[in-house]
Amino acid sequence: MDLQLHGKVAIVTGASRGIGAAIARCLSAEGMRVVLAARTAAQLEALAATLPGASAVLALDLREPAAPQRLIDFALDRFGTIDLLVNNAGATQRGDFLQLTDEQWADGFALKFHGAMRCSRAAWPHLVASRGALINIVGIGGRTATAEFTIGGAVNAALLNLTKALADRGVAEGVRVNAVNPGSTATDRLTGRIRTYATQQGVSMDEAAARMAKAQGIARYGEPMEIAAAVAFLASAQAAYIHGAVLDVDGGQTRTL
Repeated sequence: MDLQLHGKVAIVTGASRGIGAAIARCLSAEGMRVVLAARTAAQLEALAATLPGASAVLALDLREPAAPQRLIDFALDRFGTIDLLVNNAGATQRGDFLQLTDEQWADGFALKFHGAMRCSRAAWPHLVASRGALINIVGIGGRTATAEFTIGGAVNAALLNLTKALADRGVAEGVRVNAVNPGSTATDRLTGRIRTYATQQGVSMDEAAARMAKAQGIARYGEPMEIAAAVAFLASAQAAYIHGAVLDVDGGQTRTL
């Protein structure tokens, strides 16, 4: 299937590892020129060296209010246009609601929600000009609440609402806006959770992973490239009539409508 992405320009935030790095690899393999953004320059440079196509790296902290505009300006300076923005940056603190601090709540919104909002606002006129696409990488916690994920669930729900609001605007202005909700995906973050569980329960990593997956009602964990493939499809001409959608890529974990 020809996704017709060759030569187009994508910005991927949170690109240094995990799902973001997989998205960057997938889009580059489809012929896109990719701008990689995250806080760690060394990891971004290492990733860029492995990509088959043109890329540019900018290390910055998207929690800073001026950073998103810097990123958009950087992409325009390097490649002259923006066809796709993938808002992927952001992790939130898990834990007991009564123990989570105001600072942890503020930090959770600062990167994943406000960073995505500011990147979207700065990129929007250029996406209008290119009739481009915007994809938010959110998470199934925004649809299904759990007690230990209060910050992440609230942030994700807000980002899903923003996705729908921007999609509403995008109908009139020619920008396709969608969201991908990953479920439990095999990244360093998940490995850390499995390790903690294994230590607490006194079992092997494999046993811990199997028990956790069973508790979540899934057969296995997802792979980052499976999320990336969904992003590439949504960015492509093959998905031209998909707009304002929230795609759960979670192995069937989300059972609600």
